[in-house]
Amino acid sequence: MKLQEINKTRYRNHLNKVIAGCIAALVMGSLGIAQALIAVFPSEQGSHFHWNLAGVVVTCLLIASVLKKYKHHDFMTEVTYVWELKKQLNYITRKMRKLKAAVDQGDVVAMQIINYSYAGSRQLWQLDDNTITMEELSVWQAELDAKAREVNVTLDANKFDPQSLTNY
Repeated sequence: MKLQEINKTRYRNHLNKVIAGCIAALVMGSLGIAQALIAVFPSEQGSHFHWNLAGVVVTCLLIASVLKKYKHHDFMTEVTYVWELKKQLNYITRKMRKLKAAVDQGDVVAMQIINYSYAGSRQLWQLDDNTITMEELSVWQAELDAKAREVNVTLDANKFDPQSLTNY
């Protein structure tokens, strides 16, 4: 996955609309389905927990299927990109201990993967206005850059290949 420039205003606007739509659909769908099930299958004890739960589960499945169907729609471009980037960065983070050990041994591929992770994290944190740990990220990046200079490597986030993660 290549890093892309994202229009922050458009991303935030579309993400907020997607979130609001999902919340509204969850509330209306789960209540509507639960009420329909209660009307069709009333309980003499007065407990309708299982019907309420069924309404929530069915609505969540419907929302997930709609999001999956429309994830390539133009409206969802930035939102889908960020979701996929977060998924990729999460995968890298789970392998970070092995990657950092490989970097300490001079592994160039591991350096490129971590560089991509730092660049992607920087982009996400800027998009989400989460700049609290940006200074810490700068320190990590400086350490990685120093290690890359030691082995005479130029780091480039565009050289990241997701398949290379299988080696770690």
